[in-house]
Amino acid sequence: MNKMTSVTALYAALALLLAGCSLAPRYERPAVPLAAGYPRGAQPVNAPQAAVAELGWKQVFPDARLQRLIQIALDNNQDLQLAALNVRRAQVQFRIERAAQWPTLNAALRQSKERPEVSGDIAAYGVGITAYELDLFGRIQSLKEAALASYLGTQASRKTVQIGLVAAVASGYLTLLADDSLYDVAWQTVQSRSASLSLIQLRHANGIGTETDLRQAEGLLENARASLAQYERQRAQDLNALVLLLGVPSWPADLAQGDGALPALDGFLADLPAGLPSALLTHRPDIEAAEHRLMAANADIGAARAAFFPRVELTGSFGRASTGLSNLFNEATRAWSFTPQITVPIFDFGANQANLDAAKVDREIATAQYRKTIQVAFSEVADALAGSATWKEQLRATQAQAQSARAAFALLDLRYRNGGVDYLAVMDAQRTLFEAEQALVQVRMAALHNRITLYKVLGGGWSAETVRLAAHDRYGAAQGRTSAGSGLSTSSFSAAASPTRQ
Repeated sequence: MNKMTSVTALYAALALLLAGCSLAPRYERPAVPLAAGYPRGAQPVNAPQAAVAELGWKQVFPDARLQRLIQIALDNNQDLQLAALNVRRAQVQFRIERAAQWPTLNAALRQSKERPEVSGDIAAYGVGITAYELDLFGRIQSLKEAALASYLGTQASRKTVQIGLVAAVASGYLTLLADDSLYDVAWQTVQSRSASLSLIQLRHANGIGTETDLRQAEGLLENARASLAQYERQRAQDLNALVLLLGVPSWPADLAQGDGALPALDGFLADLPAGLPSALLTHRPDIEAAEHRLMAANADIGAARAAFFPRVELTGSFGRASTGLSNLFNEATRAWSFTPQITVPIFDFGANQANLDAAKVDREIATAQYRKTIQVAFSEVADALAGSATWKEQLRATQAQAQSARAAFALLDLRYRNGGVDYLAVMDAQRTLFEAEQALVQVRMAALHNRITLYKVLGGGWSAETVRLAAHDRYGAAQGRTSAGSGLSTSSFSAAASPTRQ
């Protein structure tokens, strides 16, 4: 008994001595060439050095009806629900890998009888440790680190899904309002051209107007009616797309589908601070997810390296055993067993080396993906900022153009009614006015869409309070505190999973 106790103590001491040993490379964030500022023409003037990620989406989108739509989507959208389930799945996988660091205790009670009878019934009960691996070279630790990094990466990916969903709902709602506005423009044009056609028919009946004027007026009217049908179809498709994003069977009965006009640029969306390019590294969840994938690949190298070294597994039990149930609980029936096993890799036809080479290649792939994600993020922000600097001026010019077209048409129509010009001039003025009013709606919509894009590419406003199943994140954060010494920051784990203010 003393000998076995000494052996057990020896293995325990060896486990404690080498448990912290890890063959994973020390993680270092890859150097990424990033400019100190955005390109000329993309840097906003006097922009505060805050980040959009610090703003809740309700602060960015103050419109009450849009806020209601976004909240419905956050509660019901299936893509977001799938992303949340993926987070829970990754969290469970991390708990599985973490549990492998501790012995598994099992209780057993058995009774057996032999034929021919030699010793009679044999009864036993006790607890045992089943194949507990001493993590001498950090294999299990590396697998746990990889699972933790994968969980954090999945959590960041869910943030990306939410930001994209909020932006998609806002864009879809704006598209619906824009098609409402275009429908109104087409309807007003149909009414105006119908009135013009009635006048020309009257003039033609009285021998004043020409057949050419009559047919041209009919063509213009049918052109406006075709546009009216087009915008009616687009509006129905916009509603269908929004309902799909909301994740509900139909449009909410207590919400109007549109008001026929696009909102002003400054009143519909809040001004968005851009900050510095370096802020993207901490505020874009897709960059965060890419870095966690890189961390997981780095940890996988440690597990692949550990496969070259011996593995020590311990199996043992302690309890009581007797030839009969009557004396099973006597003092003399105590029994125990202890079975250490060492597995040493000798020859595997290069499988371990191939696994290590594959892990290293995976890390290089993850590094390249991380750098590309940052470069794409920088380009997207630069494009959106460049749009912010020019869309306002284009909108102002388009508004002035539409106003001039209205005035020109009013003057030419008056002169035509008084016989001062022929109908060809009026027809050109009508066509120019229709195109100008359509262009004004489209430019206003594009300017609003650019503001939404800027919100999205800067990292959006993340708040776990707006996502269902957020309680599971808080549970995961509590579990993450046990990962001290894993090579990954537990503070970053908690920060990624804990809710922030709305």
